[in-house]
Amino acid sequence: MIDRRRLLMTAAAGAGLAASGAPVPAAASQDAGAGLHALMDAIVQKQLMTSPETLTSLGLDKGAAAPMKARLDDRSAAKLEADKADFRASMTQLKALDRTAMSAQDQVYFDTLEFFGDTVLSGYEIPYGGGFFPSPYVVSQLTGSYQAIPDFLDSQHSIETREDAEAYLSRVAAFAVALDQETDRMRAEMARGAVPPDFVIDKTLTQLAALTDTPAAESVLSRSVARRAGEANIDGDWGARAAAIVAADVYPALERQAAALREARPNATHDAGVWRLPQGDAYYDFGLRYFTTSTMSADEIHQLGLDQIAELSDRADQALRRLGMTQGTVGERIAALGRDPAQLYPNTDEGKAQLLADLNAQMADMDRRLPEYFGRIPTSPVEIKRVPVTIEAGAPGGYYQSPTLDGSRPGAYYINLRDTAEWPRFTLPTLTYHEASPGHHHQIALQQERPDTPLLMKVLGFSAYSEGWGLYAEQLADEMGVYADNPAGEVGYLQSLMFRAARLVVDTGLHSKRWSREQGIRYMVDTLGDQESSIATEVERYCVWPGQACSYKVGHVRWVALREAAKARLGDRFDIKGFHDTGLNAGGVPLTVLERVINDWVAARAA
Repeated sequence: MIDRRRLLMTAAAGAGLAASGAPVPAAASQDAGAGLHALMDAIVQKQLMTSPETLTSLGLDKGAAAPMKARLDDRSAAKLEADKADFRASMTQLKALDRTAMSAQDQVYFDTLEFFGDTVLSGYEIPYGGGFFPSPYVVSQLTGSYQAIPDFLDSQHSIETREDAEAYLSRVAAFAVALDQETDRMRAEMARGAVPPDFVIDKTLTQLAALTDTPAAESVLSRSVARRAGEANIDGDWGARAAAIVAADVYPALERQAAALREARPNATHDAGVWRLPQGDAYYDFGLRYFTTSTMSADEIHQLGLDQIAELSDRADQALRRLGMTQGTVGERIAALGRDPAQLYPNTDEGKAQLLADLNAQMADMDRRLPEYFGRIPTSPVEIKRVPVTIEAGAPGGYYQSPTLDGSRPGAYYINLRDTAEWPRFTLPTLTYHEASPGHHHQIALQQERPDTPLLMKVLGFSAYSEGWGLYAEQLADEMGVYADNPAGEVGYLQSLMFRAARLVVDTGLHSKRWSREQGIRYMVDTLGDQESSIATEVERYCVWPGQACSYKVGHVRWVALREAAKARLGDRFDIKGFHDTGLNAGGVPLTVLERVINDWVAARAA
């Protein structure tokens, strides 16, 4: 999956392809387009350029923006409300523009921004979970600065000069302020009814304790600056200075946040879904629309998942039989394959290092295959890394972090190695193809590298497009023949698709059909044969990101349907490279916009 920052600011390169509609006179198109571009620039200045963390993530915290490198985002309720007011004003300006007088490219920009704006504004009507991302809880095992900032400072704040190191220390001090701002917002939203489930609070408290139980000098905040300043030959006792701030400011703020959660714990229920919250059904509708960019109802998505599980289970059954595994259910046989000692890496530092080395070898093999299927190949490299130990307990199994716009930091695909038993060998190739190439890294790096694209369109994106492409990339890898000599890997590929189909069932089960956490876990374990520990983490994730887990398969189904429709219409004129390049050039757009772009490409080739 893509990490939360990527979900917030998914890189997209705009859409310079033909859109439907009659030709627009040049003068009218220029005037309307100028208004749109001026508005997009204004949104960037109001929303993005006031976010120091976004500037660092994009590699834009240099030059005139260098002072921002010493700051963190303002997480106060006042800033959130100001952002909402600015965004509402921007959307009012957007609605006043004449879309029909825009160029084809600008119409795609307009439609993308309008969909995003309409969806976000609908979420503003609910008195909790505000902002640009559907998560009803300010702090959880997956949300909150306690979870994000240490990793952000370690992996994204570059340290090349003394000024960079000083800016790092300033951000460590600001971390305490961010924690208190979120604690205040968390208390206010819990008072409005948005209390997390008891198991979410418990895991969050466990992760907070893991931070504060670590001696300040041994914290990632202290060790990171000490290590990297040393590597850059910057004199100074940076680790000790960071540790002093951590002990005096950060740890007390973490304790205050933990205390607020402990106070709320007696009022927490074990119910997992957002249906129990005020306006919970409306909140889930918001999450589904935001993440799937579709009008599918929870019932329709639930049924899609059940249908896909039935089809994929039959395919997995045949693949397992080819391995000589005939006894038991599909889930039981996949579980047995996952317990095979030949499929397991030792749960040691050496075993984990070998796992990472094998992933890099798989990536090198894929790189050799890409030119047969794509006209454009990204120039940005991708690194394969371990999820930081400090957050691995509650973190997803794998996620992708995009490169900076200036090329100073490559893309990164993170894999959670808390327990290598969660990653049998047969499951790993598919994960790599999803997170790196031809999946997230391939798609996002191409978007960022596409020239002449407004900055807003480089950071605005949609989960159904990106995660749908990630699953499509898994299918494409199979079509490339990567499993020809790896029949167990084919089982891993089919299990991955089953996993995403099961997500449709469980996410809608939790939030619409009132399933319990345990019911969701049992369904996935029985269906997939996965480790219960990893499935529990997954199901708990769905509880705090309602709807996000549905984006994968809904997006995948649409990508495949568009390709098959193009093949049917074009016949021998269908070009797989052209299809891929067209779809990826569209950028991170809603599925409705992607469909229009692909259909126009098909019509042009047919003519």
